[in-house]
Amino acid sequence: MNKPATVADAIRAATLALGEGTDTARLDAELLMAEALDCTRSEMFLRRMHDPAPAGYANLIARRVAHEPVAYIRGYQEFFGLGFRVTPDVLIPRGDSEVLVEAALAAKPDARRVLDLGTGSGALLLAALSELPEAEGLGIDRSIAALTVATGNARALGLATRAQLQFGDWTSPAWSAGLGRFDVILANPPYVEAEAELAPSVREHEPAQALFAGPDGLDDYRVLIPQIPALLALGGVALVEIGHTQSEAVTALAAQAGLDAQLHLDLAGHPRALELKFSLGKGPANA
Repeated sequence: MNKPATVADAIRAATLALGEGTDTARLDAELLMAEALDCTRSEMFLRRMHDPAPAGYANLIARRVAHEPVAYIRGYQEFFGLGFRVTPDVLIPRGDSEVLVEAALAAKPDARRVLDLGTGSGALLLAALSELPEAEGLGIDRSIAALTVATGNARALGLATRAQLQFGDWTSPAWSAGLGRFDVILANPPYVEAEAELAPSVREHEPAQALFAGPDGLDDYRVLIPQIPALLALGGVALVEIGHTQSEAVTALAAQAGLDAQLHLDLAGHPRALELKFSLGKGPANA
């Protein structure tokens, strides 16, 4: 009789099965095993590697082989040290986007009002509010399903009393009427070119309306950037995520709107975000 496969055996087999479809095969196999065991990776390594492999693990690996992202399979993703529930209705928060939050906190550590444009899971807004105990925030999104996810995350993180989530579409007339001005604006708008080559896990599973922005990926910037001056408080700062080839184009759009831009790089040293402020002599009254 064959000896039942152990956790270690199953992880090795899953790594081989995933090898051609991802460059994080071993990590994915380990994360999904920890999920199947309902424990942390550390606990798995310390105490569970010689246990029998759980029956449900094969199904999790089959989903990953079909390019479903690990975050959607597990149903959550860590961002800025916080856990966020994620579904296919929202983009998966990525570590490179943490630079937006870090730059915003460095620029406005005393911020009292925070706006997140296209909030998705609420990751940017809620991460910022977790470090700004005196601040209140507003997250807008045109996806009701995404707002449901963000609302659940705000509750789970104990931030529901300081985070308002509501429908908003910056391509619609007067969408921002009555919102007022904000010390910090965060935005990760769609910026992927329509014909860009993407991993199947992204193109086939993450929400297209949160990814794609026309032939050059700049359609949403052209609409959104000119509206930022009307939402930004004097001395405020906006952090806008960009694609790694879009710095010059978005900086030019910002200049046309009376905003100066400072580039921030991500963990890999690639252009990731622009920090926008009113140009000298500009401001809420005359921007």
